[in-house]
Amino acid sequence: MPNHRLFLVPLLLLLVPLFACQGDGDPGFGDPEAGEAPTLPPRGMAWVIFDGDTVLAEVAATPEAREQGLMFRTEIPDGTGMIFVFDEMGPRQFWMRNTFVALDIAFLDTDHRIVDIQQMEPETDELTESAAPAMFALEVRAGWFEEMGIGEGDRARIVFGRR
Repeated sequence: MPNHRLFLVPLLLLLVPLFACQGDGDPGFGDPEAGEAPTLPPRGMAWVIFDGDTVLAEVAATPEAREQGLMFRTEIPDGTGMIFVFDEMGPRQFWMRNTFVALDIAFLDTDHRIVDIQQMEPETDELTESAAPAMFALEVRAGWFEEMGIGEGDRARIVFGRR
């Protein structure tokens, strides 16, 4: 007679980390009591979660997507933005050419900790440089980080959608 416990232990070890990282109140994680399964952000999107505040961010992970960024947008609704994903840590430079909305940009390291936040004015070729090397950059509408009480040293949890 097979020992079903030996089968369940590896299965539980695989499932526990999946559900352990999903705290109450996180967007899209479903209601287990209602039989809803956990979900992920849509393809090409990510949740960038700072304690109780979440940004639904478009993912810019290719050179072309990073170059395009948020160009030609006329608004950036609250709770939305773009996360730029790089292949390695390094100094980062951004401009606002053809970007019509003032933005805040947070530079994050490999641990998803904010190393710098800067404000960027619309429609300028002036470069905004990170104060420290970064692996990610998160753009949101101007003033959002301050309004949410998010600053340098704060850490995010990033949940990427299916690829």
